[in-house]
Amino acid sequence: MKSVIFAAAIASAAAFAPAQVGKTSTAINAFENELGAQAPLGFFDPLGMLDDADQERFDRLRYVELKHGRIAQLAFVGNLITRAGYHLPGDISLGRAFADVPNGIAAINGPDAISTAALLQTLAFIGFLETRVMIDATGESQFRGDFRNGFDFGWDKQSPEWQTNKRAIELNQGRAAMMGIL
Repeated sequence: MKSVIFAAAIASAAAFAPAQVGKTSTAINAFENELGAQAPLGFFDPLGMLDDADQERFDRLRYVELKHGRIAQLAFVGNLITRAGYHLPGDISLGRAFADVPNGIAAINGPDAISTAALLQTLAFIGFLETRVMIDATGESQFRGDFRNGFDFGWDKQSPEWQTNKRAIELNQGRAAMMGIL
């Protein structure tokens, strides 16, 4: 009973304490209304990468986040599919079927891993995609990360609100996939 009375006294005394004035930085204020700053976290920059940043730096980091999110989504779905037992038909190398390659990190590191040459070939293909395919070839992108390159797919027929909503969904799914693939 005494502890309840003591807690009530402390709580009532705290009501008369002066309010703390929050200290905000200009970088947080500058980017708190950007796409991706949404519930439940709002604008979230725990490493302070945007302290004293300009719009160009923010756009670059958002582009990198979008790209890594897309890669993580592909990796996560690929991980689910191979763990479910589905593999490409045929051989990955002479006499070795795709089904013989283990799942997860064991596919590149371990006794049954793919060969170093196959790993280097995979990395070279990813580099090719990065530098020659996943680019804004026409210079007509609507935003950084827009790689339609003249193909519409119905995007331009949608309202700006719909487009913003879909871009926010893609950011959130990419964030979830980056956490999920860990």
